[in-house]
Amino acid sequence: MSELYDVLMQLLKRAVELDVAITIDAEEADRLELSLELFEKVYNSELVKGWGKFGLVIQAYSKRCLPVLVWVNALAREQGDLIPLRLVKGAYWDSEIKWSQTAGYDNYPVYTRKEATDTSYLACARFLLSEGVRGNVYPQFASHNAHTVTAIAEMAEHSDYEFQRLHGMGESLYHHVMDKYGQSVRIYAPVGSHKDLLPYLVRRLLENGANSSFVHRLVDARCPVDTLTQHPVDTLLANETLHNNHIPLPTEIFGSRKNSIGVNIDVESEAKPFEDQVNAFLSKQW
Repeated sequence: MSELYDVLMQLLKRAVELDVAITIDAEEADRLELSLELFEKVYNSELVKGWGKFGLVIQAYSKRCLPVLVWVNALAREQGDLIPLRLVKGAYWDSEIKWSQTAGYDNYPVYTRKEATDTSYLACARFLLSEGVRGNVYPQFASHNAHTVTAIAEMAEHSDYEFQRLHGMGESLYHHVMDKYGQSVRIYAPVGSHKDLLPYLVRRLLENGANSSFVHRLVDARCPVDTLTQHPVDTLLANETLHNNHIPLPTEIFGSRKNSIGVNIDVESEAKPFEDQVNAFLSKQW
């Protein structure tokens, strides 16, 4: 934490001088609590107080997404400084599933159906657009899904938010959004060396190349138009179960033989009881 804090404070010092917004990006689920602790510590620092341009990214495919948004709103209300918050759907889904299976967790940190993630995104968007959040958090909705974008524009009763798109993607969609709704759209363009950009571009290819991706389905001539405009809640409820039956729980991946059970030490609610049990035996002698 101290190493991350020191480096981030150096960046922020320069950012505040130049008035350039800084946002902590979202990564794997095992880093969520650490990133939130870091964000809170920096947000409460004298350097950032009163600035209102230090934000973070939250992933809607995470089962902890909405509770995290409630926490962020409470943090902003307590201090009084606006928190820019970019809501994304998430780009590490395949890795999260595989890591959970390898570690033997009792469940997955992410939803196992794409329509569940889309539903989560809209539920979180509704919360971010509510009057209880307005003025505390500045919502930044990053999506190239036409249904998601339209749903947000229709549910919003004020204009204190923005959309975001990747450079080179969603241009025609957001031209329409600006023409019809007059809403601000920020273009997100990655800048960096080949070593830094390649992993990012590979994640985008995996995300948008998936069969369930809206971008992929949009250019698929075999995909009926009505499936693109169907509400994700209707799609989700049409399934027999809310979870994906084709993705067994981490403990069930070997069929009749139970997988070994792991402890997620990156989640405090699991790490603390485990630590207490270990400490109870540190002084025990046999």
